[in-house]
Amino acid sequence: MDELAAAQSRPVEGLPSRSKANGTTSEAVGFAPTTSDSTANVKASFTTINPVDGYRTHISEALAPITGVSAEDIYSKLQWTQTQDKGDLTLAVPALRIKGKKPNEQAAEWGGKFPDSNLIEKPIVAGTFLQFFFKPEPLTKLVIPLILQEKAAYGTNARLGLRDPNDPSKGKLRIVFDFSSPNIAKPFHAGHLRSTIIGGFLANLYEAAGWEVIRINYLGDWGRQFGLLANAFEIYGSEDKLEKDPIGHLFDIYVQINKVSGPEEDHIKEKKEELQQAQANKQSTVDLENEIATLEANSTNEKARQYFKRLEDGDPAARAVWTRFRNLSIAKYKKTYARLNIHYDHYSGESQVEKSRMDAAVKRLKDTGVSEDSQGAVIVDLTKDPKTKKLGKALVQKRDGSTLYLTRDLGEAVKRHDLYHFDKMIYVVASQQDLHLAQTFKILELMGHNDIAEKCQHINFGMVLGMSTRKGTVKFLDDILRDVGEKMHEVMQRNQAKYEQVEDPEQTADILGITAVMVQDMSGKRINNYEFSLERMTSFEGDTGPYLQYAHARLCSITRKAGLAATELESADLSLLHEPHAINLVRALSQWPDVVQNTLKTLEPVTILSYLFKMTHMLSSSYDVLKVVGSEYEVKKARMALYEAARQVLNNGMKLLGLSPVER
Repeated sequence: MDELAAAQSRPVEGLPSRSKANGTTSEAVGFAPTTSDSTANVKASFTTINPVDGYRTHISEALAPITGVSAEDIYSKLQWTQTQDKGDLTLAVPALRIKGKKPNEQAAEWGGKFPDSNLIEKPIVAGTFLQFFFKPEPLTKLVIPLILQEKAAYGTNARLGLRDPNDPSKGKLRIVFDFSSPNIAKPFHAGHLRSTIIGGFLANLYEAAGWEVIRINYLGDWGRQFGLLANAFEIYGSEDKLEKDPIGHLFDIYVQINKVSGPEEDHIKEKKEELQQAQANKQSTVDLENEIATLEANSTNEKARQYFKRLEDGDPAARAVWTRFRNLSIAKYKKTYARLNIHYDHYSGESQVEKSRMDAAVKRLKDTGVSEDSQGAVIVDLTKDPKTKKLGKALVQKRDGSTLYLTRDLGEAVKRHDLYHFDKMIYVVASQQDLHLAQTFKILELMGHNDIAEKCQHINFGMVLGMSTRKGTVKFLDDILRDVGEKMHEVMQRNQAKYEQVEDPEQTADILGITAVMVQDMSGKRINNYEFSLERMTSFEGDTGPYLQYAHARLCSITRKAGLAATELESADLSLLHEPHAINLVRALSQWPDVVQNTLKTLEPVTILSYLFKMTHMLSSSYDVLKVVGSEYEVKKARMALYEAARQVLNNGMKLLGLSPVER
């Protein structure tokens, strides 16, 4: 058994050893707890969390005496492959940096000396690479029972989020996500949509990795527009409409009052231009100045400023109106977010940053000499340091003493650190805010909060092009989801036979529509712009959301038709899964924990999506070969166990992305 003692690493004390699914332990397929002190065993997760880690340890310990390189170094260089024809794991010999022979000669020598193994085929030498293929039967007997036992937990690794992986009592690492952040009474535009989808996914990802996750929605809920809104409601408001659709109604009256304030401001601007002309011609300007003063004093915007001043000063009546608008909007947002499987721990916002914190930030900048006076305003000139020259000059306080978004962000970052004591904070914000957030993080560092700045990260993303509703360009999220749901319903009705089998077609169409929107958004790298295409996203063909849902529903259909109980699958003879389609599908399923862990490095939803599409394509090509219904009983059980494992992994992946898998 020496060649098999390559090992499952030791379970961490305090965490359960999760490995006796279907009576098949990791030891039974060749992973015995090693008795060596190899550092690779410390490095590896135990096999029951990630089956491929056991193979990594096995390979690295077999290669260590052959190469003279430590097992730990080899372990870290073993990579999973992009395509199965390149193996299950691969080693780039040059990565080990061994002097002497040429890398291709070393690869050939090591491949020839690799010992016989019950787990791994003799490595294939491909130039300077060693390609390792796992032997099918041991892999199948490890992976399928593991998935059927672990279910939703397969692919997760709670150890990654522990402060000390060897001492769970020290607790979890804590991460704050700031995402979505719509402006109350304004459209929920494409940038907010992308931030919501990407932020929701990343929060799920870190939870799967065992972190304690705090989700914050930092609303645009402060500023002069609330003075405009309050005044607009007095003129145009309807209690009934506000209760039924607060966000829509507030937006409507906001548009109405801007139709009044816009021409007023244009008229005042014209009068000021007349004033400048008169002054240049040395004409009398007293009447013109009085007219401008009267226009400004009676303007809609001035009334809004006065109302907002009351709000800032804590006027009870103004506060009550603002609180009502905010609370009604949040209640509506919660319902919409729930459709996307997204929730928040805190609804914060610009209004929640205390003036004392902003004043403290400005004072600290002055006291530390970071800021300077510029014609009465306070700025931070980042151009003085060659390393930060590209960040320009940041305005921290206006001449009139009022603060800006940057000042509030500085105060809010310190507040969150005081409240949550986070280990990491991620802002999921469009790439248009790259400069703003780079300035924020740098200024935090300069003002002595490097402990906070180094924990902050900006996850950015590109634009959505051409997004509008059927009835116009107003981009409320509910309008978008309604349109896509209606389109999905139309597509479903084209196949009347299948349509009639769906219990609640409208609800299913809504879920498919939401899936379509979310998958289209996540299908490329975050930073890339993409074209919003109703036709493409709602298709059941190609790599789309509806295709993923169809793949899941088809697996559920096979389960229903097979009529096998879960207990029957537990006794399946998995050695009967010898067809190439079955073997390759098992190989793909074994990679799922690696995919999740790799996504923690890329922070790209497309890493997960690409895997799911590749795996579902393999499934589609398997159905004609690996038939369940009509097969001999033992074969039927084995194939059904395989399909149930595939359904579980697909389900896990879809839920990680924030999707709701359908069964029909």
